[in-house]
Parts: sequence; structure tokens; C-alpha cells
Amino acid sequence: MVAPNGARRSKADHPHLPITPDELAEAAAQAVAAGAAAIHLHVRDEEGRHSLDPERYRMAVSAIRARVGRDPVIQISTESVGLYEPEEQMELVRSLWPEAVSLAIRELVPDDTPAAERRARVFFWELAEAGVWTQFILYDRQDILRFHALRERGVIAADRPFVLLVLGRGATLADLPAMLHALSGPHARKTVEWMVCGFDRLELPAAATAIALGGHVRVGFENNLRLADGRQAPDNAALVRQLEPLWRALGRRPLAPSALRQCLKAAQLASLPRRPAEAEKSSASLEMRKAGG
Repeated sequence: MVAPNGARRSKADHPHLPITPDELAEAAAQAVAAGAAAIHLHVRDEEGRHSLDPERYRMAVSAIRARVGRDPVIQISTESVGLYEPEEQMELVRSLWPEAVSLAIRELVPDDTPAAERRARVFFWELAEAGVWTQFILYDRQDILRFHALRERGVIAADRPFVLLVLGRGATLADLPAMLHALSGPHARKTVEWMVCGFDRLELPAAATAIALGGHVRVGFENNLRLADGRQAPDNAALVRQLEPLWRALGRRPLAPSALRQCLKAAQLASLPRRPAEAEKSSASLEMRKAGG
């Protein structure tokens, strides 16, 4: 997966950071040609600031699809960046019913109150019902333990969830073994698919560790702007290409978009939970998603 822009960096950080729909489409095309199977997408407003505007997402997704076709998975971000409340993050997803979405547990379920858990339980069920691939973002071991607790309480009912472990925003590379142990250890109920991203100098060692241990990898300008030798990367595709020697040396091949979709479909079929008693979903919006509307 490539994360080409993120919510915080600007062209002052890198002149080729993609911001507009056309720039995102170009970056996506280059990254897909370099081997990326999925695009993690953020959008910005007219001033270049982070936005959760559904229409801006529609324009960006449309531009990317026009350039690269249906192959890569496009995952939208719901990141708050301290600007949006959980209800606003959920409303973005309900406005779009995207193919894929990333959700930070600590943002979408900010506390363990009954009201917060009820709201999240219904939302996560709606995502599963609509066939939206959901990736849960976990920043440290405590996030992982809370993730398992939410699964035990039925807030997250997925049997085979997919998570992103983030290094460089609290957790370090040295913390990754403990995080993986917590993810698959005695607290875990069932299989968890996992991906790793690392910020700045942690990006490449995090990717190498994930490839070696059977995980998935996310790289890109959201996380890091520099190549292994310290030079500024010319574009996102260069960060994808520099993983090629790691894949070869460790005897693995990155997933093609079709293989990734098969993996996600299997996870979705294994993960469809029962409808929560408190669910009051919009049947029309879910039927639109199923029909591709």
C-alpha cells in the first residue's frame, strides 16, 4: 500500500507532494506501476488543509480511477487530526460507502462508555453489511489490548479483522515484537491480518520486519520523504520500488490488486457479524452501496 500525501505535510516539505485530484491520480499511477496494490487517500481543502469533505473524496477517487482503472484498492482516511468528532468521521463513510476505509480505534471509540460503544458497534456493523473493507489503526500495545477487549464485548465483531500498526507516533521499532505478540497472543480470539507503517527513518526497517514476519507494508510521503541512503525521494513510487530487494531477499512477493481483493473478500465473508439489536441503519444507503451507487 502507498500513502501518497497524508494530512499534515505540505509542498513546503516536498514540492511533489500530491494534493489536487490530478496530482493524486499521477502519484497513484506511478505507485501502482512500481508495485503498489492499494492507495491510502487523504484529501485537502482549497488552502491545502486536511479535509473530510465527501465531495473532495469523490473527485479524488474519480480522478484516480480515470487514470489507473479499477485495479488498485482505494482506501479513504477518516483521520481526525484534532479537527473532527467521531460522528463526523462516521458521516463521511456513510456519505461515500467506499471500497475501503482506515479507522483509528482511539478516535472512533474514544472511551469505553456505553454510548460510545453502542455508536461504534452499529457503525462497524454497517461497514461489514455494506462490504466496506475496514482497517483498524493501532498505535501501541495498549491500543491492541483495547482492540481485543472491544472484540470480546462485540463492539468489533469481525472474525478476521485487518489492522495497521503504526511506528513512530509513540511506538518504536523495538516495540514491534511486543505489539505483534499482543496481537496474536493469549488476548487474541482469532486470526488478525496486519500491516505496518513507520514514520521517517522507521519506514524501511518497519517494512523489512513486516515482510520478514509475513505482514503487509505501507509506505509513502505521508510517513516518510527519504530514501534509504538519506536522499529525498523524488516521488512516492521510489519508496515503493526500494522495497523490491527486500521482497526478493526474504522470499516473498507483494500482493497484486487481484490477490489483495481475494484476501479482503475472504476476510469480509468470515467477518459479517449479526445485526446489533440497537442498529437503526439506513437500508437505502446500504442498498446503494451494494448496487455500486
